[in-house]
Amino acid sequence: MAPGAGDRTPLVTPDGRYLVVRGRLWRASDPRLDPDRREGLVAELMAARRAKGAALRSGDDHARGAARARVQAAKEALGERGPVWWDDGAPDLTRHLARTTPYAAWYAEQEDGGAGGAPEA
Repeated sequence: MAPGAGDRTPLVTPDGRYLVVRGRLWRASDPRLDPDRREGLVAELMAARRAKGAALRSGDDHARGAARARVQAAKEALGERGPVWWDDGAPDLTRHLARTTPYAAWYAEQEDGGAGGAPEA
């Protein structure tokens, strides 16, 4: 079984930039965020997702659009979307398969139950 597939804790790349979900990289929140700010943004994100679900169930397109905008704003503030939060010039690999990125060797080790390590350049 792929790492993170059977449990609720996603695999995190060694540099902390991505979560690996079903083999794909998804940008992690900016670790430099103040914990209280992060908590507030996560609460807003969850509320926006609930509002989006309610709008979908009710068929309210206007409310759905407003909720989607709230989700986008919260994810950007968390650093999960928009400009990357790191400053070393590395590209954003969000949505890429981990096995096709510089994290491939590290990810293969995780699939084999290895201890991990830094991704190859």
